[in-house]
Amino acid sequence: MNILFAGSPTPSAEVLKFIKEKTNHEIVGVVTQPDKRRKRGNLKIESDVSKMANDLSLKIFKPHCLDEDFKKDILNLNFDVLLVSAYGKILPEWFLKSPSKIAINIHYSLLPKYRGASPIQSVILNNEEKTGISFMKMSLGMDEGDIVQSHELTIDKSWNKTQLEFQLSALSISKISGLLNQIDNEDLSYTKQDSDIATYCKKINKGDSLVDFSKSSNEIENKFRAFNEWPGISFIYKENLIKIHNMFEEETNSLVAPGKIISFTKEGLSIKTYDSSIVITHLQFPNKNIISSQDAFNSYRDFFQ
Repeated sequence: MNILFAGSPTPSAEVLKFIKEKTNHEIVGVVTQPDKRRKRGNLKIESDVSKMANDLSLKIFKPHCLDEDFKKDILNLNFDVLLVSAYGKILPEWFLKSPSKIAINIHYSLLPKYRGASPIQSVILNNEEKTGISFMKMSLGMDEGDIVQSHELTIDKSWNKTQLEFQLSALSISKISGLLNQIDNEDLSYTKQDSDIATYCKKINKGDSLVDFSKSSNEIENKFRAFNEWPGISFIYKENLIKIHNMFEEETNSLVAPGKIISFTKEGLSIKTYDSSIVITHLQFPNKNIISSQDAFNSYRDFFQ
């Protein structure tokens, strides 16, 4: 079969590589996000899918908008399957109807739970024990299409967002050949989603990084794991936004209010939460390098008094 692939981040690039190198299907083109300009200098950063497509000598499209010119380019291609993996744009109806067989999305949750932009972070934030992947026939609604296949994964409570994403990517890669062969053989079955039990997750923004110390330590630790890649977690102290780069939970008998400092030693900065405390072992002041709690104790002891 001929496949048009659409995706942007690293896990999607690994799916693209697998299809190209380990299956007998042909990739006729790759659609990905446009290059982004660095904050400093004139250099541009291309998506991981773009880098992989270049390495694999594949035809690449990087449209800023899915306009008539882009539509003309796509409709000139001959492809059976549109395979989407975290592309990052909402696709118009004409695009979904462009393949001769089907448009499929790889979604990193067990639909209909966690429709939307942040399913991996959301399952960590909500302390879920299981998640998975869903191969979904794409529709105009947000992740509302019929399910072709779903595969479950048990979440290790030590995994952060990056690690869980890697596991989900590996799971999707292990199942993609079977899916493509089913499509090729026209041997698909569909399960409609029950919208009555659907849940949605919002797009994460930088403002979500602030820690609420009135929450439990477990909730804060989950947020640290969920946001490890971006935007991280941080707190405000004496009008300074301080980023937390490593931490652990600790039981305490302290009766100070949540958000108050319990102690500050070379081993860590201990801050009271709703039910116990978190101990910060690596932190970062604005426009400064990441430092250990030992270095912070030597340089900022008076600041935290």
